[in-house]
Amino acid sequence: MNRRRPPRSATAEELLTTLQQLTSRARREVELHQARVELAEVLQREMLPAALPARPGLQTAARYTPARSGLDIGGDWYDGFVLPDGALAFAIGDVQGHDVEAAAFMGQIRIAMRAIAATAADPGEVVGRTNDLLVSVGSGLFATCTFIRLDPVSRELQSARAGHVAAVWATADGRSGVTSDEGGLPLGIQAGEHYPVTRRRLTAPGAFVLVTDGVVEGPSFPIDRGLDAVTRLVHARVGADAGELADAVLRAAEQTGHQDDAAVLVVRHGAVPGRH
Repeated sequence: MNRRRPPRSATAEELLTTLQQLTSRARREVELHQARVELAEVLQREMLPAALPARPGLQTAARYTPARSGLDIGGDWYDGFVLPDGALAFAIGDVQGHDVEAAAFMGQIRIAMRAIAATAADPGEVVGRTNDLLVSVGSGLFATCTFIRLDPVSRELQSARAGHVAAVWATADGRSGVTSDEGGLPLGIQAGEHYPVTRRRLTAPGAFVLVTDGVVEGPSFPIDRGLDAVTRLVHARVGADAGELADAVLRAAEQTGHQDDAAVLVVRHGAVPGRH
């Protein structure tokens, strides 16, 4: 008499009701996630510049693609604008994390750099002051970045790097390589960080290419191998139009099996005016 009665088996109708509730909940979560992804993608694309500055003898082009999975959106960005003294500024970077928060943080970096670069001529100062501003905001995110300043007359290129992947270059006379510029910590980690400036002259016709790590690194594809592949590609196509070269570099990212988004920025330069 003390035996417990076995639990009543659920009816087919009850099972169907439970399944319907679980399905509805899963659908709502998927729709919410998809909405966040779409919002991040819209923010990303709206914040990227519609066009990059160029000058006679200087071609520029940039490309961006979201991750293959469609989930990792919002981290990478590029920018290009004319400075008050006529020099050209370019930047490329990668925010830690993805989704809406990363896209918004990317927008803060881009706006801060533009504002600071209008009053600071030294790239290291631009990056350093941007870093201090982001640290003061206290968002908890950080970003890698390379900022360059290019004089269109003398073709002097000054660059500062905040934990970002190296750039690739090639010239029409057969030289090519990967930059080894000294840099500082990524943006948003530590206030007062120093960012050394590297100066080079683009005397011979060629290309200077900035990328994010999604272009040169993947789950089983080391970054050195990726940089080597892009270097060989830029060397082989150094005479191509800037847009064609940017497309080719972005296609090369497919071999990495990357899960991240990817961005490319190309500065294609001819000979310095007055030099042959």
